Amino acid sequence: MSTRRPELSRRGFLTGSLLVAAGSVLSTACSTDPVGGAAGSGAKTTLNVWYHAYGETGTQQAVLRYATAFTKANPDIAVKVTWVPGDYSAKVNATLLTDAAPDVFEIGDFSEGLVHRGQIAALDDVYGNAKSDFNANAIDSVTVDGKLYGVKMIDDVMMLYYRKSVLAKAGIAPPKTFDELVAAAKALSTKKNKGLFVGNDGLGDSAVLSVFSNGGDLVTREGKVAFGSPQALEALKGLKRLHDDKSLLLGFTTDWWDPAALTQNVVPMQWCGLWAMPGIKDALGDDFGILPWPAFKAGGTPVVRVGGWTSVVNAKGKNVAAAKKFVQWLWVQQSDLQKDFAESYGFHVPPRKSVAATAEKLSEGAAKEAVVLADKHGKHNPGTWDTAVSNAFNAAAMKIVEGQGDPAALMADAVKKAQSEIDKQQGR
Repeated sequence: MSTRRPELSRRGFLTGSLLVAAGSVLSTACSTDPVGGAAGSGAKTTLNVWYHAYGETGTQQAVLRYATAFTKANPDIAVKVTWVPGDYSAKVNATLLTDAAPDVFEIGDFSEGLVHRGQIAALDDVYGNAKSDFNANAIDSVTVDGKLYGVKMIDDVMMLYYRKSVLAKAGIAPPKTFDELVAAAKALSTKKNKGLFVGNDGLGDSAVLSVFSNGGDLVTREGKVAFGSPQALEALKGLKRLHDDKSLLLGFTTDWWDPAALTQNVVPMQWCGLWAMPGIKDALGDDFGILPWPAFKAGGTPVVRVGGWTSVVNAKGKNVAAAKKFVQWLWVQQSDLQKDFAESYGFHVPPRKSVAATAEKLSEGAAKEAVVLADKHGKHNPGTWDTAVSNAFNAAAMKIVEGQGDPAALMADAVKKAQSEIDKQQGR
């Protein structure tokens, strides 16, 4: 369920829509275009609810089951579940400009641009007394100008996996500092294998993680680009050491989101997500451990990235009140369904603290440790971190780690480009 895994890896039993009313499935559509309302069902309102095409088996059946339970409890509201394959983000953004826009839809990393364009509704009233039960990342990531514009559905935690036996055989302790990570990656590299995999491009999340790990920031809450700071530049220049040492696996058959490089003994350390843990455990048993991205230096902080998916309401839709009712019912009130969605289809952390605390699969071992790491060291990308902004940063970071040009000049140019894009987002 990571926001960055390619859509080609996803599958589902239906590529279209199902209309649910009064607790049962009424009809089928063969495209994602809206169909007629729940004629004859007794429903006064029909909600169109969009999901991206999750690859985990059973997810689509689950969201249909949730919709059925909702319509049974609210027979005046029908729900059309639309399963969207392909480039989900592009389809959502395009459809929001038309009358065919969904009433409720999910998004990956939260986008403040949707708020500034008036496309999603504030949901403070949806949370009620449950707000304090959502973890800090889940609240902070959807807050714009003091208001809440989404309800987090699942947290995807990303961290560093390592092979216990391989490190132990080499006499290497699990790295707790960036210097130790660099040294371990170099020592574990051989003529056939590399010591660390962060992504096929050699960058992945590592540039963002490095900035955070040195006490830097990407963009401030006020929308000012911050990755041009001395802390950020220092960390990115330090990241170049992994490239100079030729310790990174490049161009593998799958990217960082898939654990194959680790489980197939191609690398002993890999950045990956919690969603991969069941597969890693099946392949390696208990011969793995997890770590945050280490602090860059004294005074820095370890980092794990927290992504996931968030449910939002179309502010320009005709059924805002009913849409809010659906989001509240499913993602605030139904703790059993929230736990089911996180545990049964893939492997994720429920954003509600009380729900996460009762999730059996997260109650022991490395999974429990991942929940602790996310709570202690979790960082989410800023809501302004759209494709244009992140591309400007990553392009400069890539040149820095590859030794192409003056780092300060490269980052200054990236800051200028990114700030221009953020100013457009915020209508400045």
